[in-house]
Amino acid sequence: MSAAAAVSASPAMAQSAAQHDHAAHAAHAAHDAPAPARRWATDAPLRAGMRSLAEATEALDHYQMGHLDDTQRDNAVARIDAAIQDMFTNCKLAPEADAALHGLLAKFILGADAARAGRFTKAELGPMQESLVQYPQLFDDPDWGKHAD
Repeated sequence: MSAAAAVSASPAMAQSAAQHDHAAHAAHAAHDAPAPARRWATDAPLRAGMRSLAEATEALDHYQMGHLDDTQRDNAVARIDAAIQDMFTNCKLAPEADAALHGLLAKFILGADAARAGRFTKAELGPMQESLVQYPQLFDDPDWGKHAD
């Protein structure tokens, strides 16, 4: 499924798709973006959104293991939708960085759609976790990995 199809598959994301040209990035979502020679700069909406995605992914990991109920799953999915919507609306990135970000976000959109449909498994969780590993390889986020426990 292309990034454009993944975005349009989520009702919450449909408005974002209209505001942002995701079709231009569909090819980038099909495979992982290579790490740039120098990591791309981040802005506050990107950093906040990725932290929300990390927390929601952690919750879905617990859900997948049977530790959370469907309401908690739905809350994690709503958090993913809100984080992605905010990033689409507010992130201001260079075109290459934007394309790489779309490749990462497409995996969260697909995972959220699977969870929303009640068919969330390790097959959907794995790519989301991989995107969280790729993020600091692609983007310069000095506080990534620091937890406020």
